[in-house]
Amino acid sequence: MKIFHSLDDLRSALAASNGKAQRTVVTIGNFDGVHRGHQMVIANLRARAEQLNALAVAVTFDPHPSHILRPEPRTRLITPTAEKLRRLALTGLDATLVLPFDDTLRLTTARQFAEQYLQEGLRALEVHEGENFRFGHDAEADIHSLAQLGNDLGFTVHAYQPLILRGAPISSSRIRTLLREGHLAEARALLGYNFAVRSTPASGRGYGTRYAVPTINIAPYADLLPANGVYVTTLRIGEGPDARLFRGVTNAGNRPTFGADSFAVESYLFGFEPIALTEETPLELTFLHRLREERRFDSPDLLKQQIGRDVAKANRFFALCDVLSL
Repeated sequence: MKIFHSLDDLRSALAASNGKAQRTVVTIGNFDGVHRGHQMVIANLRARAEQLNALAVAVTFDPHPSHILRPEPRTRLITPTAEKLRRLALTGLDATLVLPFDDTLRLTTARQFAEQYLQEGLRALEVHEGENFRFGHDAEADIHSLAQLGNDLGFTVHAYQPLILRGAPISSSRIRTLLREGHLAEARALLGYNFAVRSTPASGRGYGTRYAVPTINIAPYADLLPANGVYVTTLRIGEGPDARLFRGVTNAGNRPTFGADSFAVESYLFGFEPIALTEETPLELTFLHRLREERRFDSPDLLKQQIGRDVAKANRFFALCDVLSL
């Protein structure tokens, strides 16, 4: 998937050698989580693009519009921009246009957006959106307005009803709530994959060329984490063919046994061997199952005993996963 950060760059890329620009089939949205509802729309969009000999293109925004329109409290994202783009690439899109959500875009009217971006810039044949889609300054226009603009400007609109799962629509806000409450299984059902955080090791832990301690803290993370508690996790260290994957148990929380508030996301890794690690090494922490809530213990020894029980439960979880994957 090609990624563009300006309409001019995308317009240049669409120009064919014969001087006739490639046409597109487009979807627009924030795509936080790139969840199963998004995936359904994109799958249909890709099928239509193939039928029309067009390119399948997503248009998204950075920063997330809520960070500009409603900065407090800040929306903590399921997938920050880099992870969102990685997830969009997995859907098989041909390209994604990332538009800076600034005052110029915020003040653009619905008609201006349709003319400048959909008709002139993207040369859209079709636009695929959820039926609750809104756009333009102050969210002035809805899916019906988009269809009317399409009639004027030469593109058609395909509207989708929300995908319903377990009695309610799949949405990014619903998934964020489930994760904040620690309901990993329910969130996974809506996402279509296990929730993960991509980060780097926390600074100040003495990382060198070889790191020999089986616990790793991730760096402070500004976006969404699941509810404070203890989780069965995997941690991928590094990227590419040399990456290492460790099973483990992760505590996300304030570590109340040790007194003052000291929030950390700390993973204890099973079968750990000394590994090359720096403060820039990429980490991917995947949350698989919630074992328990975080709580205070009267002594470090009691906490150590509980960690032993957590590790035993995690090993049983992984053993069951291994059996089911056979």
